[in-house]
Amino acid sequence: MSDEVTAEILTTHVLDLAKKGRRLDGRGVDEMRPVKIRTGFVASADGSAFVELGPTKVLAGIKLEPGTPFPDTPNAGVLTTNAELVPLSSPGFEPGPPRPEAIELSRVVDRAIRAAEAIDLTKLCVTPGEKAWVCYVDIHILDDGGNLIDAAMLAAMSALTHATLPGERFGLGEDKPLEVRHLPIETTFARLGDALVVDPVSEEESACQGRLTIATDEAGNVCAMQKGKVGAFSPQDVLQMADRAQVHGDRLRDQIRAL
Repeated sequence: MSDEVTAEILTTHVLDLAKKGRRLDGRGVDEMRPVKIRTGFVASADGSAFVELGPTKVLAGIKLEPGTPFPDTPNAGVLTTNAELVPLSSPGFEPGPPRPEAIELSRVVDRAIRAAEAIDLTKLCVTPGEKAWVCYVDIHILDDGGNLIDAAMLAAMSALTHATLPGERFGLGEDKPLEVRHLPIETTFARLGDALVVDPVSEEESACQGRLTIATDEAGNVCAMQKGKVGAFSPQDVLQMADRAQVHGDRLRDQIRAL
């Protein structure tokens, strides 16, 4: 049996289950997989976190180094987010230049952090126009079980909340915690027929007719959105998913704060 036929059969099965309010792994449409977060996973990083979202495994590391602020923001530090799809994490990932999925992943996480103003970049300025802290957020996908965006965001924010400004290492004063002002969390939904399921697994992502990621903060704001895949969502769909995203976001924020 060809791969195309197998994929078509699986898609049909996923959609048939969704019509009955069921999913491949037995979850309900608004039920996320178990989340496990471990911080301080990499001793050499200035902050790190290892996240398991079901079988999806993501590692995020933070490095802070002195650098030069951008000319158009001389009074602010620099935030840069990168994502790597490690080939061992999925048969579909190959060595080489960054894949479109990796570029999208890093941009979606970076946008949510910036839009929520999770970090006050002006406080990372050392000397206006001359020296500022550069905050590198490096995301590594270790096992792709679906919904990489949400897992990557959880790892990035968990690592940032436990990061340290290494002032002593660079002769810039004492070490101190990196100040994180807000905790944006991203929640991803997939359309399977008429069902809007949260935290889609890989098979659901392949079968879906649209994907929407919504970033919320602790104040009840929607900070950012990213639509993926072919398909459409009505205004009512978006409002419903925003409400659901806030509930999931609040629960996950509590989990990060408890670390």
